Amino acid sequence: MSLKHRKSKNSSLFTFYSFPMPTLTWPTKQFPEPISAHLKTEAFLYPYGTGDFSDELKNRLIWGDNLRVMAALLPEMEGKIDLIYTDPPFFSNQRYPARVGRGEDSRQPEKWELASGYQDKWKTLDDYLDMLYPRLALMYRLLSPTGTLYLHLDWHANSYARVLLDEIFGYEQLNNEIIWTYHGPSPIRSAFNRKHDTILFYTKGKDYTFNVNDVRIPYADNTVNTFKSSKKAGFGKKPNLEQGKVPEDWWYFPVVARLHSQRTGYPTQKPEGLLERIIRASSKPGDVVADFFAGSGTTATVAARLGRRFIVSDTQWRAIHTMRSRFVQNAALLKGEKPQPLRMAFQREEKIPEQVPQSCEDAVELKGDKLTLGANLSPTLDYWEVDPDWQGDVFHSVVQSSRPRRSGEIATELELPFVGKRVCVRLMNVRGEQMQEVLCS
Repeated sequence: MSLKHRKSKNSSLFTFYSFPMPTLTWPTKQFPEPISAHLKTEAFLYPYGTGDFSDELKNRLIWGDNLRVMAALLPEMEGKIDLIYTDPPFFSNQRYPARVGRGEDSRQPEKWELASGYQDKWKTLDDYLDMLYPRLALMYRLLSPTGTLYLHLDWHANSYARVLLDEIFGYEQLNNEIIWTYHGPSPIRSAFNRKHDTILFYTKGKDYTFNVNDVRIPYADNTVNTFKSSKKAGFGKKPNLEQGKVPEDWWYFPVVARLHSQRTGYPTQKPEGLLERIIRASSKPGDVVADFFAGSGTTATVAARLGRRFIVSDTQWRAIHTMRSRFVQNAALLKGEKPQPLRMAFQREEKIPEQVPQSCEDAVELKGDKLTLGANLSPTLDYWEVDPDWQGDVFHSVVQSSRPRRSGEIATELELPFVGKRVCVRLMNVRGEQMQEVLCS
């Protein structure tokens, strides 16, 4: 692996500059050419029975390899996404299990109920860069001319990623190298505890969205007291203390392990406050926000709450299951500053095998417009959802119930807003296994 200098060349993909720029090279590096891929819509989700039940793809959750997912989106979405936040594997060479138990003691990890989460394992750094480079290139193509990318990494690979982004976006398009700092225990005894991540903030052009007044924070008490103590106190011009200040490029947000109300059990979940600052700063209501390493779905959750549209994807079924469960139960999606009924499409990239639910009988009972869940199912159930007028193909999830994250029981009765000839009930347990029962009214 080495750094080489390259002069500007005409390219429909990247913006190069007239002066020589260093680029990162390695033996298997290839110029990223998009592949042919397609998406299949499998379900629509209308949390709490809201929405007009149309099949409009305003918000999307997509299951599949994000290289193929982004390629499939190009014909429709090239140059149309306003903000991409991406939190790829960090080149940590670790495995990250997911917690699926409820009400467990967080101080006794040896007793946690775990399931497979995701792997961040690589044979070589070249393999990792082979994964990252073409994906960053496709993100560039999907961004609008005024679009913004936030790439979230840590010390393992952020230095390599920055050179790649300089190549793709141009050195001058780096606006900030943001440091997210946090607290937590560490087993390290041979160096200082590593307690920060790096977020690289690039824009596609010089004209971009940055809502400075939407992300202001209060001045520290000692700053306010200093300026108020005397007309001559302080350093430099007195700021507008009531308006607040623009945050520095180092941010403190607690990790999700310390935020009980946000925990989903998915590994390396990011706090909502972090994403809220990014989305407020670099998008407007109605804009399209995307995350192609979506994990637990924090980007989509916050985007919906702030009135943005979202496109999120992940290759891991555990991530897809976690996000669907989160969307079903998260009332915050409908309690934003400008709450709107949420409609979301669940799509699958064509190379991903169809997830066929296991057929079950006598799991639920239908009487009139009421469904009752069998008592033997509720202890292991994560969520269940209903299509009251199933046509046999695309599933329309109109009514749902999910188990509270921390404590409490899942609702065992659901009332349907209408009843068609066939009612389809889908049940998902905590292991991510899906069952289905079709009832005739």
